[in-house]
Amino acid sequence: MAPDSVSSFLDVDKSLKGLRWRLRSENERLGLAISQRLDVPEIVGRVMAGRDVSLDEAEQYLSPTLRHFLPNPSTFKDMDIAADRIAAAIQSGERVAVFGDYDVDGATSSGLLKRFFDSLRHPLTIYIPDRLKEGYGPNKGAMDILKSQGIQLVVTVDCGIVSFDVLAYAKEIGLEVIVIDHHQAETRLPDAVAVVNPKRHDESQEYTYLAAVGVTFLLVVAVNRTLRNAGWYTDAIPPPDPRHWLDLVALGTVCDVVPLKGLNRAFVAQGLKVMARRGNPGLAALADVSGLDETPGTYHAGFLLGPRVNAGGRVGKPEYGPLLLASNDPLECAKLAGFLDGYNKERKSIEAVVQAEAMSMVEGSTLKDDAVIVVAGEGWHPGVIGIVASRLKDAFQRPAIVIALEGAEGKGSGRSVPGVDMGAAIGAARHTGIISAGGGHAMAAGLTIARDKIDGFRSFLLERLAGHVSAASKAASLGLDGALSVEGATTELISVLEQAGPYGAGNPEPRFALTNVRLVQASIVGDNHVRCIMTGTGGRGRLTGICFRSLETPLGDTLLAHQGASFHIAGHLRKNFWRGTTSAQLLIEDAVRLS
Repeated sequence: MAPDSVSSFLDVDKSLKGLRWRLRSENERLGLAISQRLDVPEIVGRVMAGRDVSLDEAEQYLSPTLRHFLPNPSTFKDMDIAADRIAAAIQSGERVAVFGDYDVDGATSSGLLKRFFDSLRHPLTIYIPDRLKEGYGPNKGAMDILKSQGIQLVVTVDCGIVSFDVLAYAKEIGLEVIVIDHHQAETRLPDAVAVVNPKRHDESQEYTYLAAVGVTFLLVVAVNRTLRNAGWYTDAIPPPDPRHWLDLVALGTVCDVVPLKGLNRAFVAQGLKVMARRGNPGLAALADVSGLDETPGTYHAGFLLGPRVNAGGRVGKPEYGPLLLASNDPLECAKLAGFLDGYNKERKSIEAVVQAEAMSMVEGSTLKDDAVIVVAGEGWHPGVIGIVASRLKDAFQRPAIVIALEGAEGKGSGRSVPGVDMGAAIGAARHTGIISAGGGHAMAAGLTIARDKIDGFRSFLLERLAGHVSAASKAASLGLDGALSVEGATTELISVLEQAGPYGAGNPEPRFALTNVRLVQASIVGDNHVRCIMTGTGGRGRLTGICFRSLETPLGDTLLAHQGASFHIAGHLRKNFWRGTTSAQLLIEDAVRLS
């Protein structure tokens, strides 16, 4: 059914964020059928129906297992070739290195491979490029360094799929390379021993939603099987159980914002259970410095642990993340976690400066009217431009690209909105020569561009994407799972909803509208957040809400100037732990003023 043909939920056609509210599912019969078949509360069935879960899929959705979802790794092109080559390197004692990206997906992939090799008592060198000095992906200098260290085989993770020249160079100097990636592939593949990527054009396309760490886990399973079949394992070195490392797979999958469906959902559901056991000293240390003292969920992975793993790569210590995730030394882990926590605070300060400059640049010009926002600034730290692009995208509800200039060149990072494929646009720009390098996926991409080509690049994007952005804007809406009263927003309800988790990209966290609430108080907290205290009709019930990064926005300013008005307020319910007590809290995302 077309979006325009569906009636607005609560008659909200334009909220304070300019969005139409819609009910995620109007199929009450399906929600009821799911709840009856699985013996779960009706609201859980309604939530599942709102995520297009069929009655036949419902049981596996509610209890996703690897036994059900894990494919035979051999079904992937080149997987057996990669597994045989790595197994041969282990059996013959060859020097092997993993070359990973500097984000969480690359760090967890590298850490996973390191843990696997350590369990086999075979050394593995980790190489993570410096974001500022080397940029994204394999480079010739890194290949020279690895060759000089006696490395014979390099496994790239979360990168390498379009590194044609560099991998050709690696072959020239005598390095063998295996590519493990999940970014968009071209028809042409790099010259490597094996290229494993679910987005290869000759793949089935069934698993294109996997993060690199998910593909890396399948590689570990394949190598483990190859060594077992070869009779290599002994009493001294028994075969490891890769399931012990699912905590890393869960972390990388959540932080790379890939859809939580199918195999990814099983990875995260089972990985969070492993994470809760605190068997990985690095993750345990990271949880401690993050103040995480409850059962970890996707929120904690994405907003507490992930940013700290990322922080090293953003400020010049890219190897700290994977080293932490691979270490079994509690003292070393505590030290590395402390460093990463400090780097994360430094990153926030740098980010705030760049964001303020970028926002001012847009608001003070005609750029705010462009279908795609492209801004460039001198001296901006490349480590934070992706986050700033995300902030601009949220503020202006359209794709945004932020470019850090240095000399004659700039490094850019972009974030998109649903319905606008940024990765494809960046790939097209690379093919036409407007940018010198770049790639990514639908919602995020990176690039390298000459300073004098930025205006042409902006024009290229506007011509290519304006229609898509316009269509996406017309369809922009906020999906809700139903309406609640303030009295109904309880911790018990939150516990019930957790049954249908884990939630994340492609499987959104339940969102409800609290109807006819009256604001008792609204105040500014932190730098730019708005905190509200709400009550229901006739003063019944009381609930605290927080609206993040909303100061000087229509939403935040209206809440602050409420004067006791009534609202419909939409958001996610979360448990708030404070001084030994647990209460419900609403993370406010949108609102409509009624009076």
